[in-house]
Amino acid sequence: AMPPERLADKPGSCGRPIRGVRLRIVDDEGRDLPPGATGEVLIAGPNVMLGYWNEPELTRETLRDGWLYTGDLGRVDDEGFLYLVGRKRDLIKCAGERISAVEIEEALLAHPGVLEASVTGAPHDVLGEIASAFVVRRDGTLSEADLRAWCAARLTHHKIPRAFTFLDELPKTASGKVQKHRLLGGA
Repeated sequence: AMPPERLADKPGSCGRPIRGVRLRIVDDEGRDLPPGATGEVLIAGPNVMLGYWNEPELTRETLRDGWLYTGDLGRVDDEGFLYLVGRKRDLIKCAGERISAVEIEEALLAHPGVLEASVTGAPHDVLGEIASAFVVRRDGTLSEADLRAWCAARLTHHKIPRAFTFLDELPKTASGKVQKHRLLGGA
């Protein structure tokens, strides 16, 4: 819960867990991370679901050792305020590094010539995955070189997309959510 009086000094935070709910931030091996470190958000408490109806395998994957593995990526500050930064499935695994697709998307969307952007991991024989950016331009003058230079000024080298594809529109669901699986030619 976010106390209204803390909104101004905790921008972007969801607040602290409500009474009775426990929260952990863990790495890929399930080890607790210190404040400020980003990892998967786990929650436990009396209000957390007991499982998925008629989905025992999904329940086993999601509920482990009394904790709900949310699939959300987040961090807590020194006061226990939670900040969500993305979804675990939106991480791109490139040459052993974990890259946030959301971070790259935010950098692209800050460019005045970009109307929409979505980033996903594309398979790569050597690196595992590479960041692949799909961009809707405001006009036709924006080039791949422009975006590479823009990203190079804002992102570390390994986060700069290796591929840029310009589209007229991003594939979306009826509710407006980008269908990332369709960007790389999926069904």
